[in-house]
Amino acid sequence: MESQDLKQAFTKVFDSQADATFFSPGRINLIGEHTDYNGGHVFPAAITLGTYGAARKREDKTLRFYSANFEDLGIIEVDLDNLVFAKEDHWTNYPKGVIKFLQEAGHTIDTGFDFYVYGNIPNGAGLSSSASLELLTGIVLEELFNLNLERLDLVKIGKQTENEFIGVNSGIMDQFAIGMGADKQAIYLDTNTLEYELVPLDLGDYVIVIMNTNKRRELADSKYNERRAECEKAVEELNEVLAVKTLGELDADTFDQYAYLIKDANRIKRAHHAVLENQRTFRAKEALVSGDLEQFGRLINASHVSLEHDYEVTGLELDTLAHTAWEQEGVLGARMTGAGFGGCGIAIVVKDKVDAFKDTVGKTYTEIVGFAPDFYIAEIAGGSHVLERS
Repeated sequence: MESQDLKQAFTKVFDSQADATFFSPGRINLIGEHTDYNGGHVFPAAITLGTYGAARKREDKTLRFYSANFEDLGIIEVDLDNLVFAKEDHWTNYPKGVIKFLQEAGHTIDTGFDFYVYGNIPNGAGLSSSASLELLTGIVLEELFNLNLERLDLVKIGKQTENEFIGVNSGIMDQFAIGMGADKQAIYLDTNTLEYELVPLDLGDYVIVIMNTNKRRELADSKYNERRAECEKAVEELNEVLAVKTLGELDADTFDQYAYLIKDANRIKRAHHAVLENQRTFRAKEALVSGDLEQFGRLINASHVSLEHDYEVTGLELDTLAHTAWEQEGVLGARMTGAGFGGCGIAIVVKDKVDAFKDTVGKTYTEIVGFAPDFYIAEIAGGSHVLERS
């Protein structure tokens, strides 16, 4: 969406001129799934699908929100002095949380503003539309109120909003990838220390195909929090002998020796995934850096197998996409990406086989699942930023 189109849309809704326009990307995660809240490594990248915004500062204390994705909701008005979670306020709870926590961190946001939002991330696709909106709100506030913000602080505010305002016990990967994204580079991130490395995403003759199940997933309503609790309990049990804060501190051999301490078969499987997925992520980064794309693809496949059988967050739709993709000519690897329970998968596909891939995988998926998937080529983008100032 062009900045001029955003400005015109803003004026049509609010009958005034926007102060600035903005863009905040979505993200995919190449590998390292459900490791971010387990103190492990992740390997995400920001993408060109995302959330656009236009905003104008007001003189009063009224916040006015409008989303072109939820036109039927119209303008939602909120009082700046009443920033509490309210289900009836729908999507605006995300920006409300960001405003609240920035204020609590000592930043002055003393008037309201008008905020127009349009996202081209498919709803419920698992490409992190919520974190995209949180970071979009953050850069809008930074611009309108001349806030002196470190980008990492804004990333943490986004996570805090997700955890404490929305009630999803997620890690920091989504906000970090969206806030810190770089063009044509993936982010190799240690979620325990927040040390990161930008890795050029050079796939040669291959492209990343996003495979959308078109099955919505609502993160807060999923088993996401349950999985996190299972992993935390496993750490507690391991600490009868070990002294670790997260599963990400363990290598495969150490886990193998002490898994007997975990009292429940499901918790053993969850922890097994978290430990080995962290190791796979390290190896995948090394494979990508050294140009060993076949090894990279095999690790992506292994990630899905682990998510399917050990972590149990895939389901018919995601498994059908991944399993069918594995059988196609010109595919290096395929897996679910995101929290699971619907949403999207990714496949690394040679460019001249993409059309055949879409046709065959789409047909098989539709026959098995009963409705069609969608496919997009993932272009890797930079992080959240101002598009244009008026």
